[in-house]
Amino acid sequence: MSKTLAPGKKITAKKKCCKDGPRCKKCPVVLKRLETQGYYERLDRRTYTVVEIVPKAALKAARRRAK
Repeated sequence: MSKTLAPGKKITAKKKCCKDGPRCKKCPVVLKRLETQGYYERLDRRTYTVVEIVPKAALKAARRRAK
């Protein structure tokens, strides 16, 4: 069973990025990148809502670190 987030669900970002590689799914940087791609919508400083289901490739690209 997959743990995809359904549209309309709220997500709260972590307070700080842990600088891990790849970034975790609740990292503020990852949520910001997915927001610019149109998958999430920002409600306030740390809260996002899911607009549409994020494809696996888009999530992997958002979590990837630059070398």
